[in-house]
Amino acid sequence: MSALDPATAARLKRNDDGLIAAIAVDDASGEVLMQAWMDDEALHRTLTTRRATYYSRSRRQLWVKGETSGHTQQVREVRLDCDGDAVLLRVEQTGPACHTGAVTCFDGDERVLLPRS
Repeated sequence: MSALDPATAARLKRNDDGLIAAIAVDDASGEVLMQAWMDDEALHRTLTTRRATYYSRSRRQLWVKGETSGHTQQVREVRLDCDGDAVLLRVEQTGPACHTGAVTCFDGDERVLLPRS
């Protein structure tokens, strides 16, 4: 059971797996760094420790960003979107944010969804 504040927990609209989307952005530049997932406990730990904590769907467990890589996210601000189904984390990123080693997970050829102008 999570110790997440009941008023905050009541505002969340989770998916069928009990998760909400979490978007991390660089606090200084505003650059979108990554998207991950959080359950109530991950959000609670993020709010209380100010270290970005996510839920790994593949491993089915919590993970603290940078715990093994050293590429940490110190959380500066957390915002809940208007629908309650996503959180925005403004973070101070140390090292690359993406597991590929890129600064951001939105750094490559992912722009193929729209034609280049």
